[in-house]
Amino acid sequence: MLKLAALVGPTAVGKTELAIPLAQRLNAEILSCDSMQIYRGMDIGTAKASREEQNMVPHHLIDIVDVDHNFTVAEYQNKAQQLIEEINQRGKIPMLVGGTGLYYQAVVDNYSFYPMATRQDIRQRLQLESAERGLEQLFAHLTKIDPDYAQRISPQDEKRIIRALEVYELTGIPFSKQQNRQRNTYNLAAVGLYLKREILYQRINERVDKMLTQGLIDEVSEFRERGYGLHNNAMQALGYKQVLYYLDGLMSYQEMVEAIKKETRRFAKRQYTWFKRDQRVKWFDITQDSQEVLVEKIYHYMAGQLLRT
Repeated sequence: MLKLAALVGPTAVGKTELAIPLAQRLNAEILSCDSMQIYRGMDIGTAKASREEQNMVPHHLIDIVDVDHNFTVAEYQNKAQQLIEEINQRGKIPMLVGGTGLYYQAVVDNYSFYPMATRQDIRQRLQLESAERGLEQLFAHLTKIDPDYAQRISPQDEKRIIRALEVYELTGIPFSKQQNRQRNTYNLAAVGLYLKREILYQRINERVDKMLTQGLIDEVSEFRERGYGLHNNAMQALGYKQVLYYLDGLMSYQEMVEAIKKETRRFAKRQYTWFKRDQRVKWFDITQDSQEVLVEKIYHYMAGQLLRT
């Protein structure tokens, strides 16, 4: 059975900082498990590992498509599965690192995705409802008919919300029930990083301030000048959407900052909820030990799990 390690957890918990030394200790290569780090040029707002960090350990699934490509979960799964096999064949350990729960689950449980034709009339009606009544009402409806899938995606992810509602109207079956899982696809060693809420929220606030100092507004402005906007799924990402609102005069600077922080805190809460449901994830509180000790503890846990036959 192919081996697979995973380091997951909410945004700003410190996954990247820990992943580098852990991967070196484990003789691993890192597969980004982040639905926005796949896009070229979206660097600051997605907190990508720096070029220097990426040179320390091989990284994959970063900067692989342009912003105008609406990358799908199925595409991610296919690319990740190919890499997992290749890395195992090289005698190394593939390690998923990130916080996109749907991407993680699609890989570790080998989801089977069933293609279904789009009904343009239904989709257009739902898009019109979103524009007239607000996406919040569509998401609330999705939460009622398919709470499992609603927990997996962002309340701002219009594309996936509309698609799930469209599929439900066509079939009467919740979107989450149309994905078969194979939970024993890999010899999996999964670790989650934990921080107390008040500490995590403080780190989120500090990260947002740092991103703005590093030039997040300039990064988004460049995309805007090239014709990208909220019609691109990638630009719905946390931070990018709010900066676009600011640039369009729909928010003041302070309103933008507070909106990014608030939505990021909400997102982190959903990430915890998602990963906590997976009983295979072993949690480590990163404040309990120094980074060096924590790396050793996680390494020994992962190595023990991966030795299982």
